[in-house]
Amino acid sequence: MALKHRPRANGIGLPAEWLAEIHDLLTLALDATERAAGYSPAEREYRSYTRAALRRVNRIMEGEMA
Repeated sequence: MALKHRPRANGIGLPAEWLAEIHDLLTLALDATERAAGYSPAEREYRSYTRAALRRVNRIMEGEMA
């Protein structure tokens, strides 16, 4: 099926299943890097960017950025 004919979850053109997959991958990345001990500055920065990306995907999926 051509991409332009797939159902969209938002107004920016990403198919709903892609957004769900991106959401899951970001969540898995955060889970995989979680630990009880503290994080290095680089790890904190990485996790911060990953959380920001996850928030953005959530907003897109909820239709706030359409």
